[in-house]
Order: sequence, then structure tokens, then C-alpha cells
Amino acid sequence: MSKINITPLADRVIIQQAEAETTTASGIIIPDTAQEKPQKGTVIAVGKGTKDNPMTVKAGDTVLY
Repeated sequence: MSKINITPLADRVIIQQAEAETTTASGIIIPDTAQEKPQKGTVIAVGKGTKDNPMTVKAGDTVLY
């Protein structure tokens, strides 16, 4: 992945989406049409927060969204 210089403002974050699972724990391959979209990712950039609410997450944290 190439580095992009983007700085989120206020209480915004930038998240890199996690890769979707392609096989089950037992080894069954999941076709693209049946795969669920991942709902977790890694925070890659964080804004400074608002005046009254500083951000509690930091770059590198894994989050659900």
C-alpha cells in the first residue's frame, strides 16, 4: 500500500478495511457472492478531536464499524 498524506480533521478517523475471510475454519472456500463485508479495520490516521472531546483512539488500533 502506498503512503498518502491525508490528515483527518476534528473527530474523524481513516480506517483501512480488514481483508474478507475467503475460507472457513474447516477449510471450505467461501464464494465472492456469499462473503460478508468486513466490519473491522485498522486506524491509520486520527484527527485531533473537538474542543471539548479529545480523541481516544490512536493510529494502529483495531476498530469495529
